[in-house]
Amino acid sequence: MQKNPVRAKLMQGGTALGQMAFEFFTPGLCQIMANAGAEFVILDTEHSGVGIETIKSQVAYARGTGVIPMVRVTGTHYHLIAPMLDAGVMGIMVPMVETAEQAAKIASWCRYRPHGVRGLAFGMPHDDYAGGDHVAAMKAANERTLVIALIETAAGIENVEAIVATPGIDVGWIGHYDLTNALGIDGQFDHPRYKAAVKKLAAACKRHGKAAGFLCGDVKTGRRYLDWGFRILCYGTDSSVYQQALKAGIDGLKAHRS
Repeated sequence: MQKNPVRAKLMQGGTALGQMAFEFFTPGLCQIMANAGAEFVILDTEHSGVGIETIKSQVAYARGTGVIPMVRVTGTHYHLIAPMLDAGVMGIMVPMVETAEQAAKIASWCRYRPHGVRGLAFGMPHDDYAGGDHVAAMKAANERTLVIALIETAAGIENVEAIVATPGIDVGWIGHYDLTNALGIDGQFDHPRYKAAVKKLAAACKRHGKAAGFLCGDVKTGRRYLDWGFRILCYGTDSSVYQQALKAGIDGLKAHRS
């Protein structure tokens, strides 16, 4: 079974950089990301409208690129998580995590016994159709699966200490747009209440040996979060990075012509 160097790196206190994908689910996506230096991709199903067949294909395309495929599911339900793991993703991000009880369920659904209750199936995409010793495969799968709790509500921030302390949760990820909306300060990322929430999450992650995560839209913002102790960052989304780069080029050409 393939290993997950991103999880291993984070567990050792390192930093990992990647991107979220919402739009360009093509055969070359992960290779292009690899050529750019990305270590992982989080494939979105919450807002993109794609399903498990698309995710399964992306996992296959990621093989050999070095980019670790992960997925954001649409909610806290076993039937949304386990099939994605069987399809071969090496990490799960779950949105709107608000309590330690939710976090414990998520962690248990992502891992086999004795650390969880994930259902057994082997000779599948997640073990490269190899089959063989299923006990060894379960241990390897438990060790490689990165579990990300997306904390993006007032209740989630209130309970962040207990959420990230939950065994089996590896990353506490701040959902900045939803969080400012929930706090009644839409898009005010310099607001003291938002900054306090960010620092509360980062401090809780550090105390419990977990990684704090964030999706940044530019290098300046990303560096600020790294300085605040965040250790896993997505640099934008596939569509936003493409659009911004294209706009910069088009605007530059227009300015030259006028």
